Amino acid sequence: MVKRALITGITGQDGSYLAELLLDQGYDVIGLVRRSSTISLERIAHIADRLTLVSGDLVDEISLVNVLRDYRPQEVYNLAAQSFVQTSWTQPVLTGEITALGVTRILDAIRIVDPEIRFYQASSSEMFGRVRTVPQHEDTPFYPRSPYGVAKVYGHWITVNYRESYDLHASSGILFNHESPRRGLEFVTRKVSNGVARIKAGLEKELRLGNLDAQRDWGYAADYVEAMWLMMQQDAPDDFVIATGETHSVRELCQVAFDVAGLNYEEFVVTDPAFMRPAEVDLLVGDASKAKKLLGWEPKTNFHDLVAMMVKADLAALGL
Repeated sequence: MVKRALITGITGQDGSYLAELLLDQGYDVIGLVRRSSTISLERIAHIADRLTLVSGDLVDEISLVNVLRDYRPQEVYNLAAQSFVQTSWTQPVLTGEITALGVTRILDAIRIVDPEIRFYQASSSEMFGRVRTVPQHEDTPFYPRSPYGVAKVYGHWITVNYRESYDLHASSGILFNHESPRRGLEFVTRKVSNGVARIKAGLEKELRLGNLDAQRDWGYAADYVEAMWLMMQQDAPDDFVIATGETHSVRELCQVAFDVAGLNYEEFVVTDPAFMRPAEVDLLVGDASKAKKLLGWEPKTNFHDLVAMMVKADLAALGL
C-alpha cells in the first residue's frame, strides 16, 4: 500500500524539502494551503505536478477534519505556523492563534477522524529562550523570550498531552535553526546571503542587522526534514532535539558569507537598533545525542558549506 502524508505549511522552506523527501520515499503527498488572494508556490513549483494541494486552515478545525476524512493520510506533519520571531511581537494574538491553538485543532481533528494517524509537531529551539543549560537537550526547561516561543511551548505541550491522553503517535522535533537557499528573506541567514549578493552586484551599499553577538546553532533544512520522517517511522512517539551541536555568532555568519563573495564584512555591515529584539535570546546550541542514538540521525552539512551554498545561490539568482 502506498503511504499517504499530509503536510501543513508545504509552501514553506521545510515543507518543500519534506515533500521532496517523501516523494522520493514513494509517498502520495497532500499539501494543505490556505485560501488567499495570492498563494506562493515558488518553493514547490518544481514538484507541484506530483503533489495534491488542498484548501484548509489551522484556524478552522472543520476544514482539517474534512481534509483528513477525504484523503486519509497515515502521517501528518504540522509545519504551518506564523514562524518569524520578529513578527510575533507585532502580531502576538495571530501568532498564538496559528502557532499554538492551531496545533490543538489538528490534533483534535486526528482524534476525531482517525487516532491511528501519526503526527509530527514542529517544535522550536526558541522554546528554550533564556537558556537554563548549555547545550540544550530534551529535558532542558523552557523559558521562551518571544510570543512565538511562548506559542511553540503551548504547541509542544499540547502534543505531549494528546499523546498521553488519547494514546496518539504524536512526536515533536525540537529543531534548532535550520537554513537553506529557500529560507525567507526576513530570516537573518538569508538576509545576509541575499545582502552579500546584492552588494556584490552593486545594488546595495550596506547591510543593516541587529545583534551581531547573538549565537545560534545553524543546520541545513534538507538534513533536518529527514529527522522528521525518521520520528514517524519509530514504534513509539517521542520528542527529539535536532541540532548540529555547534554555535556560531551572527558576526561569524557575516564574515563567512562576505568571504564567499571576496568581500570584507566590516566594510558593509551596519548595526541598526531597529532590528534588536525586545528580549534577546543570546545563546542556543543543541544536544542531538538522543536523535543520533534512537533515530540514527546526524547532520550532514557543516556551517561553512551551508553559508557558502546560500550565498552562491543568491549570487546565481542575480546572474553572478
